[in-house]
Amino acid sequence: MSRAALLVLADGRFPAGGHAHSGGAEAAVRARRVTGAADLEEFCRGRLHTTGLVCAALAAAAALGVDPVALDAAADARTPSPALRDTARKLGRQLLRAARATWPSEELDALARRFPKGAHQPVVLGLTARAAGLGAEDAAHCCAYESVSGPASAVVRLLSLDPFEAAAVLARLAPELDRVAARASEAARHVLLEGPDALPADAAPLLEIGAQAHAVLPDRLFAS
Repeated sequence: MSRAALLVLADGRFPAGGHAHSGGAEAAVRARRVTGAADLEEFCRGRLHTTGLVCAALAAAAALGVDPVALDAAADARTPSPALRDTARKLGRQLLRAARATWPSEELDALARRFPKGAHQPVVLGLTARAAGLGAEDAAHCCAYESVSGPASAVVRLLSLDPFEAAAVLARLAPELDRVAARASEAARHVLLEGPDALPADAAPLLEIGAQAHAVLPDRLFAS
């Protein structure tokens, strides 16, 4: 396995479209639930242990070779908000375009044919990791990191937060990120034996509600 490939995939400059999304941070800033670095840390922690865990487990399962169609259905079932489902598929479509150009793979081509409008982003990420020669825990780490790095970067722009403070937030969350990635990888191994019902289904209702309200705002800085 190539650690360099993991760095490429996790790099915020990889052209997967994530820069246009705040992971719910913009809605949280508007609602004044995030006003500074301390609030950002709690927001990211909550996101990591709920939607971050679910997405990391989906990615890990896809990296292990679990049927991506079944995983996509499981992702739908774990995403009540239509706005978030739409966002996940848009991000999945953009990631798939970048992945197919970077790590050509028949599995990625087949996924593009099966989901012309986009599969859920974590499922695509897991298959991309597989195409890049990475393992399930690599995919889980990448997905878990995305779940907090996106909001942290967004809040720097939304609040003019000192980027050093945002980086410190991510550094403090690193041990928890490792634990979430390990838990997600373990859940993915159970999926091989028990099917997608073994995936975690931890929820973050405020993220779902915020996404629906955010989707109809005329003056958004971020798409989600």
